[in-house]
Amino acid sequence: MTLRDLDAETRAVLERFGFDEPLFETLRSRVAAGELSPASNVVSGVVEPPLEEDLTALPAPGEPAYEEARAIGVAALERAEVAQVVLAGGMATRFGGVVKAVVPAVEGRSFLQVKLEQTRALERALGSSVPVALMTSFATDDAVRAHVAELGVGEVHVFHQFVSLRLEPGGELFRGRDGRPSPYAPGHGDLFQALRRSGTLDHLRARGVRVVTVSNVDNLGARVDPVVLGMHLVGGRPLTCEVARKEGDLGGAPVRVDGRLQLLEGPRFPPGFDQDLVPVFNTNTAVFDLDALDRDYELTWLYVEKVVEGRKAVQLERLYHEVSAFLPTTYLEVPRRGPRGRFFPIKTPSDLERAQDDLRALLAAPPL
Repeated sequence: MTLRDLDAETRAVLERFGFDEPLFETLRSRVAAGELSPASNVVSGVVEPPLEEDLTALPAPGEPAYEEARAIGVAALERAEVAQVVLAGGMATRFGGVVKAVVPAVEGRSFLQVKLEQTRALERALGSSVPVALMTSFATDDAVRAHVAELGVGEVHVFHQFVSLRLEPGGELFRGRDGRPSPYAPGHGDLFQALRRSGTLDHLRARGVRVVTVSNVDNLGARVDPVVLGMHLVGGRPLTCEVARKEGDLGGAPVRVDGRLQLLEGPRFPPGFDQDLVPVFNTNTAVFDLDALDRDYELTWLYVEKVVEGRKAVQLERLYHEVSAFLPTTYLEVPRRGPRGRFFPIKTPSDLERAQDDLRALLAAPPL
């Protein structure tokens, strides 16, 4: 397959959103050869639960560590050294296949509007600036850009991740009922390359940014917090990943692989590993030193099966938090709920309905 073989509309999408044809052909051949499969997702090595000392608790108000971290975080914000990246590329299939960033979340405000207003309130409180960048996808870019323009919330830098094409399990190109290929966004592991190629990283560096927060657009608890920033800076590591206590949650979690601490996504756990042995899970919220974003990492290509138009399709995806296998990382345990809660995942309309009281409390909370 070459781009010339595709219909004009698909070709335009691929060209606009950075389709990497040589990489696609390499990955497709690996699927056809069986090198990429559900079995290839599983990490090799001995997997063990984290030690108690592997986790760092976010200090509570009144504790000495809280005041120290808060002062350090406030100082970094006042020096305008902090930026915020919001992941807004998903199509929210469990939410009806909509662009979730623009969906009303609470009191008529969209998810993205709440995130941006939280950050603008912090800026006003400190008399400083926090540059915001949104990573979109081919499926969300136009809607997000239009919504940002409607909101009129000041400068927001929008950049997009890349695009790829779904495969059949045997490695052939997956085509829909209309005979056309089926594009998809290959995971937020695109973050590092997309930041550089779009010029966003250079833009942030030119603004004097040293630290970058990363969070999902649908997690309104993951706001820019001076205490979290301070704990990142005090920890002295290039990456801080937020984790929370499990309440029946599945998914990624910090573990030791051959003694090295890192985050593993659910499909990477060996069969038979008891995930209940790990008391916390990954909330997909992180803080990076800016320089740590300016590198390429050999992230795992995960083999993901989806049902598309009633048929099995294969997507190959990468996840940014797997960079924890390459970078010294602080695993910061944060509260889920309450005025300091940092994990309010909204995956379905019923989740949103149940979370309204918590979300209204978030809106009422002071920025500092």
